[in-house]
Amino acid sequence: MLAIAHRGPDSRGHWVDAKAGVALGHLRLAIVDLTAAGHQPMASPNGRYILVFNGEIYNHSDLRAEIDLSGRGPAWRGTSDTEILLAGIALWGIEQTLTRVTGMFALAIWDRETRSLTMARDRLGEKPLYFGWQGTGSEAVFLFGSELKALRAHPRFEGRLRRSSLLEVLRYGNVGEDRSIYEDISKVSPGEIVRIDPASRKIQRHYYWDGASIAALPKPQRRSDEQVVDELEILLTQAVEEQKMADVPLGAFLSGGIDSSTIVALMQRQSARPVHTFSIGFPEARYDEAQHAQAVAAHLGTHHTDLYVSDQELMDVVPQLAQIYDEPFADSSQIPTYLVARLARQHVAVALSGDGGDELFGGYGRYRHAVTLRRRLRALPMPLRRLGAQALCGMPAGAITTALAPLIPTLLGKEPIGQRLHRLASYAAQSQLEDLHRMMVSVWRFPEAAVPDATSPSSLLSGNMPLRGALSDIERMMQLDMLTYLPNDILTKVDRATMAVALETRAPFLDHRVVQFAWGLPEDQKVRGSQTKWALRQVLYRYVPKALIERPKMGFEVPIGLWLRAGLRDWAGDLLDSTRIAREGNFDSHLISNMWREHLSEQFNWGAQLWCVLMIQAWLEKVKT
Repeated sequence: MLAIAHRGPDSRGHWVDAKAGVALGHLRLAIVDLTAAGHQPMASPNGRYILVFNGEIYNHSDLRAEIDLSGRGPAWRGTSDTEILLAGIALWGIEQTLTRVTGMFALAIWDRETRSLTMARDRLGEKPLYFGWQGTGSEAVFLFGSELKALRAHPRFEGRLRRSSLLEVLRYGNVGEDRSIYEDISKVSPGEIVRIDPASRKIQRHYYWDGASIAALPKPQRRSDEQVVDELEILLTQAVEEQKMADVPLGAFLSGGIDSSTIVALMQRQSARPVHTFSIGFPEARYDEAQHAQAVAAHLGTHHTDLYVSDQELMDVVPQLAQIYDEPFADSSQIPTYLVARLARQHVAVALSGDGGDELFGGYGRYRHAVTLRRRLRALPMPLRRLGAQALCGMPAGAITTALAPLIPTLLGKEPIGQRLHRLASYAAQSQLEDLHRMMVSVWRFPEAAVPDATSPSSLLSGNMPLRGALSDIERMMQLDMLTYLPNDILTKVDRATMAVALETRAPFLDHRVVQFAWGLPEDQKVRGSQTKWALRQVLYRYVPKALIERPKMGFEVPIGLWLRAGLRDWAGDLLDSTRIAREGNFDSHLISNMWREHLSEQFNWGAQLWCVLMIQAWLEKVKT
């Protein structure tokens, strides 16, 4: 358990049934009921169930009242949501309890009567849970834990690299869905229940909540704009109120954008004291959102704390990333996310965030860009489009850049025009919306060239796509992002960064009632013309003037490409050394060496692509030590 002590610094416990060959361990970050009554592992009053649980059940008070009304509740020992969750499981069973729950969680429960283990994860995937059998025959053991560090600590852990997952990290910057970087180690998927019979070693998996189906449901009768905005405000107000539940200091992240500003506005409305808000600022104006956060905080009257960090302070985090993220993860916004989490933890133990707003209300610019591109190219036959794309990609990107540089100079840290035109040509060659979307979210568009003898796994973005139903093009991309980008990237990034400093984060937009409401809206109440997140903006405008909000979306972008040519050059050069790469055998050393050379020469900006390789290399170096 010491391997993940950062996730629960307040107490630790274990439960062992030597006869059954079962041991459960838990590290606690105490948020609700700080007394020993919330200690885990926790047994049900009749001793049948033993529970370990990570997360928060926001409606636990309502569940307790329902249990009491049944007349079959226990004599309560305390007020922790763990005890209430366990009582619900004893009364209603696991699946029926989870359908009643509003919260984020990963849990495992040992049933001493059936001698089986059941694991489950929250609906959207806020909390992680890894599992798998290791070893063979009578020596095999079943391992599970919140991070791979916990599994690696076991002497039977094998740690065989899954080469197909290297392709995923290159393409998307993460290992997706139910897979991990290791063979034979899986993740519980969002909204999934996994049951294990240790005697037969059978694993049964099914969903108690299916986001793909929720998104594709027929929409209810259209309501007026005013009614929709009123309903959304009520739902979000309820979600924020529930998620403010804590027995420790609580605050919020505030970037000054639509999502976080809406959450903070609703928090402040419900609070008699200024809400403590946090943001990170950067010296370079084009990366800096802190000034916008300050303006929103001043208008709402929050107690705002920001921290301006230099490039060097950001780069100083880089050597810690392999340890923090525990498997290769290459969204470079992981760096400022960690720093703002560390800042917040100096003042609070819980922070609310605006995560999920983009996927539910159509916030990403690529949605409109994809639809616009398809509309403009519709009249051009696909064979001609592909022929044109091949012709353009057949021209060296460097030559295109040289020819067009006087007309279209390369902005600092951005793609040269030749590289950009090659990327746009690959978009134009896609006939299906799903293929275009996949190409647009890919860091490496053709990662197979870099990883010899590896095959990309079937995924929700390719080969195993969910049912589309009557979703529009924009809604289809939103559906795919909610099922993939949100849990695999955004929520993974936030969970690891915040739990590394023992900070709990909560995302009111991911309340399943808000999710289901958003999917019931027609497209034009989410994306209206060129305006994204239409309904959400209308809620926010009731609290914050438009002038403080209306600006281009920024995000937590950091100039990785520039850093690799400067402050991170020696670090990167060591990890990308061609002799080393050839010896390790995970990548095509010639391809990687060429990209590194082209990047340093500024002919190309391969910053994002090389960052994926570097995060794999840094992780491999870490796990070997």
